Amino acid sequence: MSIIYLESKDNPKIKHLRGLIEQQAFRKKNRQTVLEGTHLCLSWLQQQRKINSIFTTEAALKHPDFDAIAAQYTGHVFILAESLYRDLSTLGTSLACLAIIDLPQSSQAIDFSQDTLILENIQDPGNVGTLLRSAAAANIKQVICTKGSASLWSPRVLRAGMGAHFSLYTFENVALDVVLDQFKIPVYVTSSHEATSIYDQDLTQPCVWILGNEGQGVSDYALAHAQSVTIPQPGGQESLNVAIAGSICFFEMVRQRL
Repeated sequence: MSIIYLESKDNPKIKHLRGLIEQQAFRKKNRQTVLEGTHLCLSWLQQQRKINSIFTTEAALKHPDFDAIAAQYTGHVFILAESLYRDLSTLGTSLACLAIIDLPQSSQAIDFSQDTLILENIQDPGNVGTLLRSAAAANIKQVICTKGSASLWSPRVLRAGMGAHFSLYTFENVALDVVLDQFKIPVYVTSSHEATSIYDQDLTQPCVWILGNEGQGVSDYALAHAQSVTIPQPGGQESLNVAIAGSICFFEMVRQRL
């Protein structure tokens, strides 16, 4: 690794990094995003994928995690003052590490016969990242997002996903009415007003899960083209957080298949 010190917030490399962190349009234009934290960086490198550059602080560079990164990374490491790094970071007090990567490009097409998670207008980055993490853990390899959902490769979603992205095939800005009819496997949506319990379904074969917006739930189109199921809530709450509800569904599927 080559060490380079940057002091000015107006340095072009700092401006570029800030743009990637804060602006989806800038990420899209440059086909790049930012991994934050050594865990994500190491997970990325372990997939034999390239990091373009790393930004950190002099104190963090001495941490043992950087020894593991240095063993796999030979590019530039830019050292920032603690105050400048804190101004850029979204993680607060964690070990300082921001890595610029190219957005993955894949020629993989949607497989309409395999387990799939569809996120319909889910806007909270934490919910999206958590759902990707749960899906990956449940061996759901394919995730489709409709327009209006949080950007899968934004730093905040990446942070919440904890590396789940790197084992998934992801598709963004997909129109639900274009793809849904092409699935020839069961399609489920969660609904707090539907009487059919998730625990009464046969989930031993491949299926599709549609999870909807935090406030409004799934669309009328999704409800009309899928089997609605509910998660029993004997405590009487109106609804569950979408990431919690999705995780329950995925692992009921896992339980039935074990």
